[in-house]
Amino acid sequence: MAITAAMPTAKERPRRTRTKRVSTRPALKLSKLPPSHIDLLNPLQATLVCEDCGTWCPITGINCKVQKVVPHHTGKAHVADAIHCRGSNRRIDWDLTIPEWRQALTDAITEASSRTATTVLPRPFSPQTNRTLQARAERTAAGRAADWKVALARVADADKARRTVPAGDAPAEARSVPTDHLTVQRLAS
Repeated sequence: MAITAAMPTAKERPRRTRTKRVSTRPALKLSKLPPSHIDLLNPLQATLVCEDCGTWCPITGINCKVQKVVPHHTGKAHVADAIHCRGSNRRIDWDLTIPEWRQALTDAITEASSRTATTVLPRPFSPQTNRTLQARAERTAAGRAADWKVALARVADADKARRTVPAGDAPAEARSVPTDHLTVQRLAS
């Protein structure tokens, strides 16, 4: 028998498994789950989202005494590693009737729809911004070229003023800079 290094991959499982195994974890109460994580539209094919791995799993044993989450893997079929989910075979406590679930789902949908934004209205411009935008829209290519000529002349004047060196080597009101070499001398003790 040859040993391969490949990990086994998850395989398709039958939708309804009949097993006597039951998880040792406490029963899953339907009232504790969000109503959007339960699907009871067709009670004979009820499904819910597994708390551990987040996948939709059918509920087995609807007509029996014990209802459980179907055994399942955490990964996708034929893609991920075959790791058995901890939420498999977990008992389900039906503390929620179908009309109660339907009402809770309707309330959750209403609440979620009230949180979503309706229409985003553009913010009105201030009068100054409005004037600026109108002035830009009214400008022509010739007007922009004339504005650039004026700006370039101002830039040239500013550069010329920066290059000029003030008269004299020191500011008028400042002390003069010492020119003789300073050395550190120790006092004789």
